[in-house]
Amino acid sequence: MKKITLITAISLALASQAALAKVTPQEAEKLGNELTPNGAIQAGNADGSIPAWTGGITKPVAGYVKGKHHLDPFSDDKVVLTLTKANYAQYKDNLTAGQMQLFETYPDSFKMNIYPTRRSASVPEHVYAATKVNATKAELISGGNGIKNAVMGVPFPIPELGLEVIWNHITRYRGVNVEMRGSQAAPTASGDYTLMEMKNAISFKYTLPGMTPEKLTADNRLFLFKQTMTQPARLAGTSLLVHETINQDGEPRKAWTYNTGQRRVRKAPNVAFDTPGTASDGLRTTDDFDMYNGSPSRYNWKLIGKKELYIPYNSYKLHARGVSYDDLLQPGHLNPDYIRYEKHRVWQVEATLKEGLRHTYKKRVFFIDEDNWQVSVADIYDNRDQLYRVAMAHELNYYEVPTSWSTLEVFHDLQSRRYIAIGLDNDAGMYNFDSKLTDRQFTENALRRAGRR
Repeated sequence: MKKITLITAISLALASQAALAKVTPQEAEKLGNELTPNGAIQAGNADGSIPAWTGGITKPVAGYVKGKHHLDPFSDDKVVLTLTKANYAQYKDNLTAGQMQLFETYPDSFKMNIYPTRRSASVPEHVYAATKVNATKAELISGGNGIKNAVMGVPFPIPELGLEVIWNHITRYRGVNVEMRGSQAAPTASGDYTLMEMKNAISFKYTLPGMTPEKLTADNRLFLFKQTMTQPARLAGTSLLVHETINQDGEPRKAWTYNTGQRRVRKAPNVAFDTPGTASDGLRTTDDFDMYNGSPSRYNWKLIGKKELYIPYNSYKLHARGVSYDDLLQPGHLNPDYIRYEKHRVWQVEATLKEGLRHTYKKRVFFIDEDNWQVSVADIYDNRDQLYRVAMAHELNYYEVPTSWSTLEVFHDLQSRRYIAIGLDNDAGMYNFDSKLTDRQFTENALRRAGRR
């Protein structure tokens, strides 16, 4: 009887989760009215420091040449406030615990330049239309380890669960087929670093034109990803291939690696969870990539609510062509003179490790921008319940698409006083959102070809 009661309770809990996922047609009508088409509060805040959303950036700025680095539409903005060790406590309500710890860890060098808030986030109109449809149909499945009845747009624009917010981040619109080049660096405590250059290709099946929820469920592929190291010479040709699934309970992520020394493609089931990231010096985990990715099954997820927070935003200065990496990559943290922070409303979601499961991180607190569903800041705790890492995503609107996406992700390790910066592209070719990628480019044979020097 106890077993039957437990099974019944679990079934009711999962059924309740699915029921909460959907909203009524009446609630969905808020999208595009009191809520933005993406689900954010359309109005500004009480004191006017966060303005109303008026559509974001919907077309390239004057003088922009497609394929080149993006010009800053807000280059005339001035710093309105600078936070330092001396004054940050006055603004603690708009800071995360991790951000405040950075002031304490680097009292003489870390600062935050606050600029006027520009709600620049936008996506194409067909994505907004899909979001409104998803709102009344999308469901969590497999205990939240997958979703169904959603495609193209945000699945849960009016969320009631932490897992819904995380799935909004995972599935947020970033184009369809994208190729990009960039570098990552993990400076030592003294500031020395080696650039790790790589090229990435990603095909988002979730946003593929003509895709339907039924096709997506049958195929069970959320995106295809391939990464090839090009520098330094000792790692050149090392490659990774990932087939990400949308129901990871029914079919976990598939991954393969190619090692140039062995000249063999091998399955890599360990490319998940807290396995150290590629060439990361152990400064990030695999599921840190894109601030969070993969199966959410090892955590309990709690939606705390919304708050107003200073987050990296409209990071065009950081992204500019020709910025010297030597100037940008300083000991302990990036050069703060290149970083723009703004006050935005964010969703706060807390992930706590499930009893009996293991992960390097016992707790993670995510702060997700309400306008674009990008995880902007993550406070990460170790198994001693101590702040371990602080991650920040520096985003901008790639207005030729348009879409909001991070240009650089930085993971600060408070214990080693080091950090890793992922996505350095100041000296690289710009993202190609018009790539004509095909499934044949994401096979084991394609991985082998990409890895050959």
